Amino acid sequence: MASRATQIRVTVLRHAARAIFHSRFGFASRTERRAAFARELRLAFQELGPAWIKLGQLISVRPDLFASEYVFEMERLRDAVEPLPAAAIRRVILADFGRDADELFSAFEDVPVASASIAQVHRARLAEEYRPVVGPVLPAGTPLAIKVVRPGAERAILADIATAMPLAERLGRMGPLKRFNIPGLLEEFAASLASECDLRNEAGVADRFAFDFRSDPLVMVPRVIWSRTSRRVLAMEYVEGWRLSDLDEPAREGIDARGLAQHGAEVFMRCVLELGRFHADLHPANVFVTRDGRICYLDFGIVGTTERSQRAAIAQVLAATVYGDADRALRYSAELGLIIPAREQALVRERVAALMESTLGNPPRDVKGFAIGFLRVMNDAGAVVPIGFGLLIKALVTVEGVARAIYPDLDITESAKPYATRLVAAHVMSAERLYAKGPDAVRAAIRELAG
Repeated sequence: MASRATQIRVTVLRHAARAIFHSRFGFASRTERRAAFARELRLAFQELGPAWIKLGQLISVRPDLFASEYVFEMERLRDAVEPLPAAAIRRVILADFGRDADELFSAFEDVPVASASIAQVHRARLAEEYRPVVGPVLPAGTPLAIKVVRPGAERAILADIATAMPLAERLGRMGPLKRFNIPGLLEEFAASLASECDLRNEAGVADRFAFDFRSDPLVMVPRVIWSRTSRRVLAMEYVEGWRLSDLDEPAREGIDARGLAQHGAEVFMRCVLELGRFHADLHPANVFVTRDGRICYLDFGIVGTTERSQRAAIAQVLAATVYGDADRALRYSAELGLIIPAREQALVRERVAALMESTLGNPPRDVKGFAIGFLRVMNDAGAVVPIGFGLLIKALVTVEGVARAIYPDLDITESAKPYATRLVAAHVMSAERLYAKGPDAVRAAIRELAG
């Protein structure tokens, strides 16, 4: 334990020293200093291994706490480790089902197709036909992806968290770092790890997403085989396709990349503004284009939610963003829990308006540039950004990145317009609002008629 604690301290301090050097010993601009420290923190986490990579990934979805430089730098962490021998994976399957993999499946490949710190994935084939929760019956022989939690993974990562906690508590008492509540973040990380290690949670969310889009011919979610799924094993349909970094071939085969990119943006808007659940970790490894020209979504480990009462305000913020209305954007952001100190409100409004003009004023609109700038303005002002609001901004930026990976010229704000306009109109014309505003409208009309 002591040697690991020493390793953690030495690694963090070494990368902090490098950051100080790259930021010209504090003489660089604030943005450059943040970028240097974010980069070195990412490299330190990469060096320290699985627990720290997972912690960095948690930071990447917490723009309510961390500056945008850290949030987007941590996206670059790649969670890939040396695979375990197949015998260790087979023992997990045997322990959970009481039967060997060769009995549960008509074929099971010992060489994994992916290996990460929490789980690794093997190909297999369905032994007998199966009726999934959503979609038609899967025939025997259907290719499957079997995701298996690595034995001891949760215990090893929790041990690293316990080792890091004393250091986190010391850092958390330092003035500039108090607002990050580093010990609290580690506790949140431990809780999210427990959820991620129970693969039934991911399976349930995937089935729900598939049900929500069951009538959409362009959306694909691998179907779950619940009879072969447990806490540590997730069996799902194996889907072939192209990663977003290699779409030349589908274009040659006549797949409408622009249409798919546009549709993917619309799927996100529907999730946020109608369904109230959205995939909050749509990096390019979690979405690809299938051989038959559909968008396939994977890995539902991080999901954001929106309450019905919030959706009208979210639509107002989106509409204000689309049309460059800073006052409206800030007013409805406040309804979503954004708190700007009173002394900073005038300056924030001025900076947001200028930011809208520079990033969204003319096509092609730069949604990522606006989002990063918006979060930076809030951070500089000491604003309180609620976790759901920050996650939504981060997800919107990620969706734009995914859509532009498919079609670089796509303007995601165009996808927001119909949804935002429809929700805003429904809110304005709702019975509750008309009832509340009716007396004022009648009095104004009488005054006008009376001259």
